[in-house]
Amino acid sequence: MRASGKYYGSYTETLRTPIQDLTRGTIFAGRYDIIEELGKGGMGKVYRVEDKKINQEIALKLIKPEISDDKQIIGRFRNELKMTRMISHRNVCRMFDIGEEGGMFFITMEYVPGEDLKSMIRMSGQLSFGTAVKIAKQICEGLSEAHRLGIVHRDLKPSNVMIDKEGSARIMDFGIARSIKMKGTTGEGLMIGTPEYMSPEQVEGEGVDQRSDIYSLGVILYEMATGKVPFGGDTPLSIAVKHKTAAPLDPRKLNHQIPEDFSRIILRCIEKSKERRFQNAQELLFELNKLEEEKLEQGESEKIAWGRSIAVLPFADLSAEKDQEYFCDGIAEELINALTKIETLKVASGSSAFQFKGKGHDIQEIGRRLKVETILEGSVRKAGNRLRIMAQLVNVTDGYHIWSEKYDCEMKDIFAIQDEISLTIVDKLRVKLLREDKEKLIKRSTADVEAYNLYLKGRYFWGKRTKEGFRKAMEFFKQSVEKDPNFTVAYSGLADSYNLIGFYNFSQPKEVFPKAKEAAQKALRIDDTIAEAYASLAFVELYYDWDWKAAHENFMKAVELSPGYPTAHHWYAEYLMVVGRIEEAVVEAKRALESDPFSLIINVLLGWAFHYSSQFDQAVEQYLKTLEMDPGFAPAHYFLGLTYVQKALFDEAKEEFKKAKSIFGDNTLANAALWHAKAKQGKTDEVQKVIDEMEKIPPQTYFPLYYKAAIYADVGDSDRAFYWLEKCFEERDMWLPLFKVDPIWSDLRLDPRFKGLLKKMGLINES
Repeated sequence: MRASGKYYGSYTETLRTPIQDLTRGTIFAGRYDIIEELGKGGMGKVYRVEDKKINQEIALKLIKPEISDDKQIIGRFRNELKMTRMISHRNVCRMFDIGEEGGMFFITMEYVPGEDLKSMIRMSGQLSFGTAVKIAKQICEGLSEAHRLGIVHRDLKPSNVMIDKEGSARIMDFGIARSIKMKGTTGEGLMIGTPEYMSPEQVEGEGVDQRSDIYSLGVILYEMATGKVPFGGDTPLSIAVKHKTAAPLDPRKLNHQIPEDFSRIILRCIEKSKERRFQNAQELLFELNKLEEEKLEQGESEKIAWGRSIAVLPFADLSAEKDQEYFCDGIAEELINALTKIETLKVASGSSAFQFKGKGHDIQEIGRRLKVETILEGSVRKAGNRLRIMAQLVNVTDGYHIWSEKYDCEMKDIFAIQDEISLTIVDKLRVKLLREDKEKLIKRSTADVEAYNLYLKGRYFWGKRTKEGFRKAMEFFKQSVEKDPNFTVAYSGLADSYNLIGFYNFSQPKEVFPKAKEAAQKALRIDDTIAEAYASLAFVELYYDWDWKAAHENFMKAVELSPGYPTAHHWYAEYLMVVGRIEEAVVEAKRALESDPFSLIINVLLGWAFHYSSQFDQAVEQYLKTLEMDPGFAPAHYFLGLTYVQKALFDEAKEEFKKAKSIFGDNTLANAALWHAKAKQGKTDEVQKVIDEMEKIPPQTYFPLYYKAAIYADVGDSDRAFYWLEKCFEERDMWLPLFKVDPIWSDLRLDPRFKGLLKKMGLINES
């Protein structure tokens, strides 16, 4: 919505209501003060108002009397709003409520100052490639979240996309199109949507899904790139017919500067057959990201619009003793975590930025690879309790300093300095902060410097992903919460330590997962806005409680509170695998990787998703790509071994498991997988040796029961396999949730006991 006017619905009409000529006034029991009229359309007029009850400006859409009198339409509005209120995303305008006063109905929603995309296209004629890609990617992000919740827009068009004052795209009017039947098109005289942007299936009055929104977005892309819609006409009916029958002109014939691959993407979006389009918004987003990256590699970075973006590099340790690495990394991580809470600022993840630690890369090269426009770098020199912190903000394009500062202080002042650096960054980047944004930015979980220092040490060792690293991390986190019993993120760190100790089978699940849950819940009792704690809790609910509904809800809370938190997207992808939504898991893994492309574990995650979708060649390729980044990353060797087993490359698999075992150290998981490979290979002498060794394992030594069952399945003993699978169920073996999708069990799937176990776990319906 914008002051200069935004039209709602497909047709502009006059609204005959008692407040038709008001420019300022008070309506509806004095709750709303009218500031200005924003626009009018087929549904009615839209006003910018102040909601005096909450002291906030919102938008109020006053519905025309002839629509208000239709109880069926009002009922549909109410049902749609119940659904659309679930959408909480930075690229979607929030819908609030439908109200009624004196027979007049109105809808309230978030007020978004800015310019609608239709006006932007009209003013520019054609948008630049970089701007079009940036806007399309943001629309994809918003659509993806809506589609995940089962909500289809049905009337996506440029006038329903706002470009706010920060340059971000915001999708408007979810749920409206479904509730209004627009006249004048089909044989029955009814059409839902706007003719220029309607999919062929909408023209036919058929059922629609997310692919109809993809078609409409394709039309928008076409219009951004060329200044024209692909199909025009004198009447709505003539336009609608062309969507069904006419071939669109190649966009490059209207704008020869469009890259060929961009034209291909646009035309695929507007395929007549929905099966030939991109099947979801994440697929389209992946292709747009890939195209953008290719153009960057070809030296066309000046054409790419990234928006306000930053990477925070690990600070250099200039202390004489060189013993402050954990503290230097911790300052950078804390700044990243703070800046990530600002929705209008793109922040490179810590694991991606830290890939350049100590490698002497050129600032412009780092910016190009991380796709950011600014870099924050700094150093720390510690002597006793005194600190000297240097920080400088650098423009990637020309390498010039935007800002630099030196801070001489005592350790107790570290929080104030971090806040000052964060606030200075957003000021220098001209990022507008709302009051709640500023509160998020400078919010502290502790005021105890010693507790904070212990927490930084814990996160430093947790990131090493080794048994000894987890042990040290737990000790530091425990000491941290002893110093400050209300330090929420330290409890979350403790929960994550217990979670991954259980995940990598360094301890029995029943010994560590309940402790992880207790720590996460403790954090949330203190502060229920900690995204990390919701993700930690959801991980327990996924792999130990097997409470699929609660896991889903808490992953969503984590993403809502911190959309840029890669771990939440990572673990949510694992949830999608567990419940059998494999295609969505691949998409979510790609999404997590796009937000954190240099994360070793998220690179492994994508390979894992390929593995469970039986795309074994792609899985191998992804694991090898990860090992090129770090040959010593144990999880990549471990999961590569599992995929080699499925490809019957048993000798290669055994080598990978041996490498994983040597890197992990004292770990039964890699050893169990090694025995699985030997059993699957079927060499008589090795098979008998594996079974003999497995049976000799003392009860006090934890051995993954999941693999014990798998080894018996490998040798064709289904009775013993199911015996140990039942033991897995009793012991809450953390690998059992993958039972539904794991190709290890392909030979058991037709056994009735397979389905029975899935029912017990709640992974299939009882019917």
